[in-house]
Amino acid sequence: MSSPFRTASKSSPPPLDGRPQEPVPLLDLKQQTRLLQPQITAAIREVLDSGAFILGPAVVRLEERMARYCERRFAVAVASGTDALRLTLSALGIGPGDEVITTPFSFVATASTIVRCGATPVFTDIDPASFNLDPDRIESAITSSTRAILPVHLYGQPAEMAPIRDLAAARGLRVIEDCAQAVGARYRDAVVGSLGDAGCLSFFPTKNLGAFGDGGMVVTDNPDLAERLTLLRNQGSRRKHRADVVGFNSRMDTLQAAILEVKLASLEEWNSRRRALARRYDRWLEEAPVQTPSGSRRSRHVYNVYTLRAPHRDQLAKRLAGRGIGNAVYYPVPLHLQRAFSSLGYTPGSLPASETAGHDVISLPIFPELTRAQQRRVCEAVYDFYRD
Repeated sequence: MSSPFRTASKSSPPPLDGRPQEPVPLLDLKQQTRLLQPQITAAIREVLDSGAFILGPAVVRLEERMARYCERRFAVAVASGTDALRLTLSALGIGPGDEVITTPFSFVATASTIVRCGATPVFTDIDPASFNLDPDRIESAITSSTRAILPVHLYGQPAEMAPIRDLAAARGLRVIEDCAQAVGARYRDAVVGSLGDAGCLSFFPTKNLGAFGDGGMVVTDNPDLAERLTLLRNQGSRRKHRADVVGFNSRMDTLQAAILEVKLASLEEWNSRRRALARRYDRWLEEAPVQTPSGSRRSRHVYNVYTLRAPHRDQLAKRLAGRGIGNAVYYPVPLHLQRAFSSLGYTPGSLPASETAGHDVISLPIFPELTRAQQRRVCEAVYDFYRD
């Protein structure tokens, strides 16, 4: 197989512009931090001067801004994306004896939070093209115990929400969106997080809107749900030393909110840049024997990660790493086959699309500051591997 960039050769690609080739990280947060350092430093100094380190003014401002951004009436900041899911499930009264339908092809928190509430995750298979929950498989999994559907907007690609919402409405089920990898993505004319009863966001540092530590948020139009979440995140207390319910310690710290306020101003620009980088990957890899991410005219992907299906995935990953090119596999073992969920009784072959994806997927470097030369180097390494 020849590279579209240069004459095929079994030797390593030559240095670009005659300069030594630097490693290409999967994600480079240092560049983003350097670019925003004056604004971030000023925001941190304001918090330090205030002494309000937990649920301070910056948290309130961030909640207001994120509610507007996500086209919701309310936003409740919490300590992590995992807590956003856990508190939402609890606030909706989901617990022992209940079932929640979700995807097995996701980060473990999607399902572990269901278990932590005492409920049972019911896994249904994914659409092989989008890697998201396949709406056509959901109805057959609904039982008298089903209380909610929990779709994940995986890799930054919105799930197919219209049929999910229609089914949920017809069957009286809640819809909880896991938006951890997709802040700012849009499905049809709506931003993710505005398409269900609640949207759960993560601000983990590697997300497309990332803090300098953990952080999360729940967005909703339901005032009762927002009030319940506000109560649960603060030890179940409205007043100091007065617990109305058994709650959690899940308060966002003000430093993280201040940093996220600064970053939010650049989010649309960063998401647009990610889409442009993904389009370039799509073009440059079109002659390689890999399957590039599928898009949809009904949605706007934000490419939190750029994920391929690749033959000989593990060998490709090793080759890329050997050339100093960052890569990752999200996720090699679907949740239904992990030991933590073995009591649910799933066996190999029970959800084949998810299992095949676990064998095939690999994510390439993508972040707003990724250069054309770095992308070229990544693509040349892919072509060299398959030619060899």
